[in-house]
Amino acid sequence: MDYEITNTMTPEEYMEMRRIVGWGLFPLEQAQEGLNNSYILTCLREKGKPIALGRVVSDHGYIFYIADVIVCPDYQGQGLGRKIMEMIMSSIYDMLKPGYRAMISLSSAKGKEGFYNKFGFKNRPDDDVGCGMYQWIEKQDV
Repeated sequence: MDYEITNTMTPEEYMEMRRIVGWGLFPLEQAQEGLNNSYILTCLREKGKPIALGRVVSDHGYIFYIADVIVCPDYQGQGLGRKIMEMIMSSIYDMLKPGYRAMISLSSAKGKEGFYNKFGFKNRPDDDVGCGMYQWIEKQDV
C-alpha cells in the first residue's frame, strides 16, 4: 500500500477519524489545542486523506501517554496500526538519552488489548499494579 507519512492533521480530520471509529467528539477549538500540544503526531495518508493516526502526549521527562491510535475501518487489518505503533515506539526510544528510562501508558479500546500486548504492554491490573482508571468531565453551558 502506498501512503504518505505526515506529522500534521486538521481538527476537522481528527474529529472525523474519531467519529468513524465511534469515539467521542468535542469542539474543534479543543481538538486543535490537543493536536498543537501533541508530543508525537503521526498520520498516514492515502491520496491526501488521513487513514491512520497515532498521537502521544508527554511531560517531556519520563512519561509518555499514547492518546490515540486510530485506523479507519476500511483500512483495518492491513498492518497500519502496527506501523503506527512501531513508529511511535521507535520515536520515543530515539528521544531517550543513554541511561534514561520512560514509562509509556495507554488506555486500550475494549477488545484491543492483545494488539498492544504485542508491543510489550501489560494489562492492568496484574500482580504488580492496580487497574488503570479514567474519568471524563464536561462543563455545561450556563
